[in-house]
Amino acid sequence: MEKILLAGFGGQGVLSLGQILAYAAMTEGKEVSWLPSYGPEMRGGTANCSVIISEKPIASPIVARPTLLVAMNGPSLVRFEDKVVPGGVIIVNSSLIERKVTRSDVKAYYIPANDLAIQCGTARAANIVMYGAINSHCKILQPESVHKGLEYAFKKKPRLIPMNEVAYRAGFEAVEQHD
Repeated sequence: MEKILLAGFGGQGVLSLGQILAYAAMTEGKEVSWLPSYGPEMRGGTANCSVIISEKPIASPIVARPTLLVAMNGPSLVRFEDKVVPGGVIIVNSSLIERKVTRSDVKAYYIPANDLAIQCGTARAANIVMYGAINSHCKILQPESVHKGLEYAFKKKPRLIPMNEVAYRAGFEAVEQHD
């Protein structure tokens, strides 16, 4: 069971990333929960969501102790770093966060998500870079499910799917190179 917490500013695509992960896992018949949380400010305010992916029924959608944290901005890393279970993983958007993870009992990946997204053709794909990073570490989704997740996310703008597949691949490879 993966208990994932995605956190950042509103407008960084954190909630969308959670939906994409949940949808892709559902296409594989996995048990899934997605629980969004965002501040009243909306764009620019805080946003986070919990995603649980499991082979067994999920008792509660609340993720108090994530196995994996994606921190898209500095305040999210500060707020949630200590909540990750020992032996868990923290994926840090090093394009926006200079500070390092202070814990020695977790695995940390420093992925320049914004920079990689720009290299892939759009700054707005930083969340999709993290989609690739998550799956590269967890190996929870099959390639065709990953694609179905992107089709779901971009069903109104299918012309954006190829560019986002490139962003996904950039995140996936960044974690492979990190190890």
